[in-house]
Amino acid sequence: MSYAELQDVEAGFRVLSDEERSRCTALLSEAALIIDAYNADADVDRKWLVSCRMVRRQLGDTDSADAVTFPMGATQGTATALGYSQSWTMSGGSTGELYLSKLEKKLLGVGSRLGAHSPLEYLC
Repeated sequence: MSYAELQDVEAGFRVLSDEERSRCTALLSEAALIIDAYNADADVDRKWLVSCRMVRRQLGDTDSADAVTFPMGATQGTATALGYSQSWTMSGGSTGELYLSKLEKKLLGVGSRLGAHSPLEYLC
């Protein structure tokens, strides 16, 4: 089961290669499982959007010149030339991993909520 399709991921992104197309289909199924683990009752349109964003981030934007040095989804990056040094910081997961960003968690209705619960309240 998937909330988006291959054509949805390509629309507004880029045309995928044959190898990326098969990965995309598998990633969409995996994204659906992750989304349902967070909130299976979220709005279908939001699930569609989050699925597309997760898979696009995973596939990366290889058409841009920055894709090699600064992967999609990174919040910080460093590159040097002759010292052969390169580093970046991922915002919510690691490269090669499907994950939900803070915005995507908000779209699904989960995220940073403060609250408390005492198991002793029910005893009174």
